[in-house]
Amino acid sequence: MTQTKKIDQVSEKLLPTSIPSNVVAATELRPWGSFTILEEGNGYKIKRIEVKPGHRLSLQMHHHRSEHWIVVCGTAKVTCGDQELVLSNNQSTYVPQCTTHRLENPGVIPLVLIEVQNGEYLGEDDIVRFQDDYSRNN
Repeated sequence: MTQTKKIDQVSEKLLPTSIPSNVVAATELRPWGSFTILEEGNGYKIKRIEVKPGHRLSLQMHHHRSEHWIVVCGTAKVTCGDQELVLSNNQSTYVPQCTTHRLENPGVIPLVLIEVQNGEYLGEDDIVRFQDDYSRNN
């Protein structure tokens, strides 16, 4: 058997298991920036969120999910319940289910973070908006 044939056989065996079927990588634009769904599965979703400098997401709440936010680049001003905190690279926070929260970028460079959602339902329509700079409805 030739070396090329062995490599092809190994590649055929590895290829199907090396590309998970639950990888999504779909980007959606929003007035405040964008998000990309990196992966989702039963009870979880992982997003890459980018917030433009000086912009913020709505003050909102989710009935069916909690969120973990990890800052990759930039500065995040986080409102979670009655607390406000400022996070920078490699810092994180947890947003419990049914808690009002908001994410802002007070900096001059794009804010990039990874969001890990956990819950029984992870649809984009599980957003109750209390305040929104862009006049969007729920």
